[in-house]
Amino acid sequence: MDSVEVSPARPGAEAPSAGDAVQPLSLGLRTIVTLAVMAATLMEVLDTSIVNVALPNMQGELGATLDEIGWVATGYILSNVVVLPLTAYFSDLFGRRRYLAYSLILFTASSLGCGISRSLDLLVVFRIMQGAGGAAFLATAQATLMEIYPRRLQGFAQAMFGVGVVMAPTLGPSLGGFLTDRYSWPWIFFINIPIGIVATFLTFSFVPDSRAAREKRSADFVGIGFLAVGLGTLQYVLERGNRDDWFQSPLISALSIASVLGMALFTWWELRVENPAVDLRVLKNRNLAAGTLCGMMLGFVMYGSVFALPQFFQVVQAHTAEQTGILLIPGGLATVLILPAVGQLVNRVDTRWMVAAGMLIMVAALWQFSSRFTLESPDSVFFWPLILRGLGMGLQFVPLSLLALGTLAPRDIAQGAGLYNLMRQLGGSFGIAVLATFVERRVTFHTSRIGEHLSAVSVITQERVGQIQHGLAARGVPEALTHAASYAVLQGTVVKQALLQSYMDLFRASAIAALLGVALVLLFKRARMRGPMAAH
Repeated sequence: MDSVEVSPARPGAEAPSAGDAVQPLSLGLRTIVTLAVMAATLMEVLDTSIVNVALPNMQGELGATLDEIGWVATGYILSNVVVLPLTAYFSDLFGRRRYLAYSLILFTASSLGCGISRSLDLLVVFRIMQGAGGAAFLATAQATLMEIYPRRLQGFAQAMFGVGVVMAPTLGPSLGGFLTDRYSWPWIFFINIPIGIVATFLTFSFVPDSRAAREKRSADFVGIGFLAVGLGTLQYVLERGNRDDWFQSPLISALSIASVLGMALFTWWELRVENPAVDLRVLKNRNLAAGTLCGMMLGFVMYGSVFALPQFFQVVQAHTAEQTGILLIPGGLATVLILPAVGQLVNRVDTRWMVAAGMLIMVAALWQFSSRFTLESPDSVFFWPLILRGLGMGLQFVPLSLLALGTLAPRDIAQGAGLYNLMRQLGGSFGIAVLATFVERRVTFHTSRIGEHLSAVSVITQERVGQIQHGLAARGVPEALTHAASYAVLQGTVVKQALLQSYMDLFRASAIAALLGVALVLLFKRARMRGPMAAH
């Protein structure tokens, strides 16, 4: 792996432009700005997952079908993914402070609209608006932190950003379950309102405008249109493909073709126009290009496991949503606790090896999930694998962000952050779609395989049925019903065992995917950043 150095300006070298310099901020002001962008980031990521546990309650109150209520989650993610790569463009158009503040106002107002909606159509409209507003938070927050902190504190800045991005998916299901069970589903949206108001005030008052975002450029409506078609249809396919049996559905097939064409035309157009909505030329930076690939793999494993673990605990282990949330909290806390330490280590250790070590720790954690557990496993045996998973995620997040964005010119950071966060989000969408399909098909396979050994005339089967009948009779079940009930119990056991083996296969496949991700670290150049990014 090669290295690239970023050195301070030398006498006689071309002086950095005004747009390349970042204004110094006092410690107090940096703290306020960090809190503002962290609050925005936490809300955005939290709202991606918090709504899922409340969907059954919404479905009952709004009289919607399962397919219809799914749009409450899908609409948010669709608009979020489409707007995310455009954040640098909108920052240039409005100025970063105003764009972030306007997005906070849109997000907060939409949260209120979601909470008071009493029809499905209105709720979905507000969720789409909420996703469009929230798209600004990730890339804009990360770019802001990259610019206002001096080079020696970049690890700390990205650690603070990582707290929201990594912790929120863990907290989402448990917080959503608590608010829905103790109050009602509108409160998962109302909780955003006070946070949004405070964050908006802090943004208007203290967040600095980037000096690299002063140039106005003409609107690239053609590029935005191609992007909306390409990413919008892709996200729809990933969200709904498994439910609609993928390419057996004419709609999914047609949208897949539209996605390929849309993204191809978008790429062609953006590379030929002078002022593109998304400047793909920044991907000439080797570390950013490698970072987007690694970020996509991290998203695949991280969000894939965020999807799979609650399903495993609730479906296989028969836990409630609240019990599942409590079980996942230690792993989330492990991530939060290691992030500050990682923020310090990035100044002393080669960040490439930190990313590789984090991936290998995640491999070890996922492999334990794939080999150690049974239907009767107590909750205590999950503790250390969950802790390992949390440590692995925390060890990757900060170094990977610095590797991807740390060698970019200041004027390119917002554009790079948008692309990097987009690829991580898309990686998560791919992970959820692939793993959901994988589990469904492995359940069918394992159910069939176990069923081959359970013939109705088999002596072993009859002995097992007799044992179940005896147990049911001992519990007071009438003798006339015990025979049929015993077969139902046996079938339930078969399904449970098939589910267990399917999730073990899933965790094993995820571990292999994470292991393959280690190889991507070889694509990075080492970034020896000796010059200041911001004024000290």
